[in-house]
Amino acid sequence: MFNTGLGIITPRLMRTWHAYTADRRGLAAVEFAMVAAPFFLLIFGLLEVCVLFVISTIMEHAVAEASRQIRTGQAQENGFNEQNFRTSVCERFMGMLDCDAKLHIDVKALSGFSAANIDMPIDNDGKFDDNGFSYDPGGPNDIVAVRVFYEWSLMTPFMTAPLANMAGSKYLVQANAVFRNEPFGD
Repeated sequence: MFNTGLGIITPRLMRTWHAYTADRRGLAAVEFAMVAAPFFLLIFGLLEVCVLFVISTIMEHAVAEASRQIRTGQAQENGFNEQNFRTSVCERFMGMLDCDAKLHIDVKALSGFSAANIDMPIDNDGKFDDNGFSYDPGGPNDIVAVRVFYEWSLMTPFMTAPLANMAGSKYLVQANAVFRNEPFGD
């Protein structure tokens, strides 16, 4: 028979293995490293959902306040155009959103409340489709629909992928106001 020498190495390996497994220094750091990545992804995903709720609330407030100028006839009497209305909406964003190409506005006079379109204007490729958007604040007693959209880029696309409703890990935030104009100008 051949003597492989395993009988001499095995006890030495066993002692080293027991010494290695008995050493508890750094155990907390190793456990934290295993848990940290999923924990922080979960926290950042939760924060992003919270930010989306805040952004949605700010947009709803901005649209309601800016639309009041249309409802009362101030916008029509002062010759507001889409840019003026955009500025009015943007002033109420409290610095949370940029008023750049990500902000889309559609203001239309309608034949009735049931004619209001509140669908998301996203095409089959997940891109924003603003075909048919206009600025028509209507006249006295007209029914008007104001729709404002903002393309929000998700910060944690891996965790918030189910939230994305647009291509490129974006979420389209929408705020609407549908109302009958007051009988202004009389």
